[in-house]
Amino acid sequence: MTTREVEHEITVSAPAQAVYRLIAEVRNWPRIFPPTIYVDEVEQDGNTERIRIWATANGEAKNWTSRRVLDPGALRITFRQEVTAPPVAAMGGTWIIEPVSDTESRVRLLHDYRAVDDDPGSLAWIDEAVDRNSRSELAALKKNVEHAHASEDLTFSFEDTVRINGSAKDVYDFVNDAHLWPERLPHVATVHLTEDAPGLQTLEMDTRAKDGSTHTTKSYRVCFPHHRIAYKQVTLPALMVLHTGYWTFAEDTDGVSASSQHTVVLNTQNIARVLGPDATVEDAKDYVRAALSTNSRATLGHAKDHAEGKR
Repeated sequence: MTTREVEHEITVSAPAQAVYRLIAEVRNWPRIFPPTIYVDEVEQDGNTERIRIWATANGEAKNWTSRRVLDPGALRITFRQEVTAPPVAAMGGTWIIEPVSDTESRVRLLHDYRAVDDDPGSLAWIDEAVDRNSRSELAALKKNVEHAHASEDLTFSFEDTVRINGSAKDVYDFVNDAHLWPERLPHVATVHLTEDAPGLQTLEMDTRAKDGSTHTTKSYRVCFPHHRIAYKQVTLPALMVLHTGYWTFAEDTDGVSASSQHTVVLNTQNIARVLGPDATVEDAKDYVRAALSTNSRATLGHAKDHAEGKR
């Protein structure tokens, strides 16, 4: 069998340790890889882990599982796809992050792969796909790692939780069945929900603000019955360059803790336009948090009424 080995590299204006951390910690991936919707750590044993990745490709959401070995001392991460799709017979590789200076690093991306039946045409097809994807992935990585490193102080997370005297399934169903939200939630005007594969949803909706205006958002959602729904918003309001989050439903003997978590990166360029010339980053954080929390708490409140009514 012919195994092809190729290498691509790029220089990033961020310290090597910071770059390694952003790639190693999969919760960062929706920030640094634009196609990534959500990554789930399936299992972890020391520095070896299996991760399941949901990402968009040509506008469609896909998912696959990879095994990774982390080497924080050497700043290396090796990966291997567990299930490959023809014409790929095997696919793996290594991320290597090398310090160039205190503020700059070189990122090398190595791939090794084989084609099904050693077919020369298939190998050429994989060569082209790996080359094209590696170049675009490294260019996006450079841009987004530099942005993520520079915007640590513009990134914040928060969570709202309510206690519900009901079942996790009923609360989960309320959030999962977003096509019913216009009838159930006063702040939702219209919804278009599609589910091309089980548990993988595209949610487009018009939300009403306090002043009566509506704004349209689009999100991809990954649903895990009946305990978690994760999402990445891909059309964003003016004050955000990133918005990801998840709903969780934890059942115990006394009922359910239902939570809504948000992670946001602020768009500082629009603060003055939206909030006025004197507004600060802290003002923008407060504004965004209040807006998102208001809608989350409203949704959780109605989910509580729904689930407790079922009981």
